[in-house]
Amino acid sequence: MKVVNLESQDSIISNYMAELRDCDVQQGRLLFRENLRRIARLMAYEISKTLDYAPQLVHTPLADRNVRTMNERLVVGTVLRAGLAFHEGFLDVFDKADAGFVAAYREEGTKENIRIQLDYLAAPHLEGSTFLLVDPMLATGGSLTLAYDTFCRNGQPRKLHICCVIAAPEGIRRLEEAFPSDDVTLWVAAIDDHLNEQAYIVPGLGDAGDLSFGEKLSH
Repeated sequence: MKVVNLESQDSIISNYMAELRDCDVQQGRLLFRENLRRIARLMAYEISKTLDYAPQLVHTPLADRNVRTMNERLVVGTVLRAGLAFHEGFLDVFDKADAGFVAAYREEGTKENIRIQLDYLAAPHLEGSTFLLVDPMLATGGSLTLAYDTFCRNGQPRKLHICCVIAAPEGIRRLEEAFPSDDVTLWVAAIDDHLNEQAYIVPGLGDAGDLSFGEKLSH
């Protein structure tokens, strides 16, 4: 698996990341969601440089012109609910992409024995597609690998891009074990220090789902 860390080069993403992390700024839910969308749009642009293109004849009011346009079928798959705003940013750029959703949540536990539950799938067929699996936070990697396996009930994609805002080293190692092929790329806006005993990313930013949509009741 290839890892592309967008933080390794200065860009406006760093400004959006600072606002996402800041305890005072992040309390504005609208801005928090918009910063997730902004990062997704910029990440999608970087991904677009790696895709396949083919010439297409376009008829303008004055003459015809050959232009190179993207020639891949994209599917953007998201883990509910924290991934929703991030997901929208990718669809802003890849406006013809299909979309899929799974609902995954973690049961309480430490990072050594945490359990992931998944109870919803709505997705198109993935066979032969370029699949973007997007989720803001890569902690243990458990929910992402489970989500991918679940999406693959609908077919095997040709290429896989995993897209996250913040990743922990533990989660990256798990994905490297799960996806050893060079056909898989992990895109991240930042790689943080470690996971704490509750499997939250440190320093991280807190709970992306709660910051986007409000606190949830646990059942």
